[in-house]
Amino acid sequence: MDFTIKTMAEYAAEGKSPEVLFWVGCAGSFDDRAKKITKAFCKILSKIGVEFAVLGQEESCTGDPAKRAGNEFVFQMMAMTNIEVLNAYEVKKIVTACPHCFNTLKNEYPSLGGNFDVIHHTQFLKQLMEEGRLKIEGGAFKGKKITFHDPCYLGRANGEYEAPRMLLEKLDAELVEMKRCKTNGLCCGAGGAQMFKEPEKGDKDINIERTEEALSTEPKIIATGCPFCNTMLTDGVKHFNKNTEVEVKDIVELLAEAEDL
Repeated sequence: MDFTIKTMAEYAAEGKSPEVLFWVGCAGSFDDRAKKITKAFCKILSKIGVEFAVLGQEESCTGDPAKRAGNEFVFQMMAMTNIEVLNAYEVKKIVTACPHCFNTLKNEYPSLGGNFDVIHHTQFLKQLMEEGRLKIEGGAFKGKKITFHDPCYLGRANGEYEAPRMLLEKLDAELVEMKRCKTNGLCCGAGGAQMFKEPEKGDKDINIERTEEALSTEPKIIATGCPFCNTMLTDGVKHFNKNTEVEVKDIVELLAEAEDL
């Protein structure tokens, strides 16, 4: 990328603090597909002049998969290490592109001493749009059918349904809803640490069921707001041999494309 992303340590060395800390998360840091989401988000923030920082080497997993898999001890150990780092930098506002990180930082860290203003990247971009700092011209998507899959930890766990849809509407696309959406949404199959294990015996994998629903709307693009959902739905689209016809993209990637970043 043609710009440098500063760390909290670099800001601290200058005696400054950024507007927001971008919590990248494990997927956004290490998964090749999710890295593209990270880059798209950083490009947008950089273009509109939002001062943000990352923790870099000081960031560790939030502990969400350990907690969901039932290992509370490992979760608390990881959480308290992260809280120590965040409090040392006096972090106030955190934005993340992963609903799992979002939910854990927002709802499970306060009881361990980590009190931060935590928002999902779609909520942050909506805020920036409402403040007039982010302007989206979505002509490139005019008339294209997009269906949005609600991530469980953004939607049903935290009640956020409007921010992602508002951003998608700015793209001039035709937003089509799946039968099960919003409060009635269906999981992609990766939540609860299921992402890291083989599926149990059954008739049909959850991601195949969900992808079937998405494809029934005949979209050009399946939009997601979570790296786990992205992986599961991409696998589903490949299962149906539709990967040349239907793209699975994070909302922030669509916004970056609209702005030609």
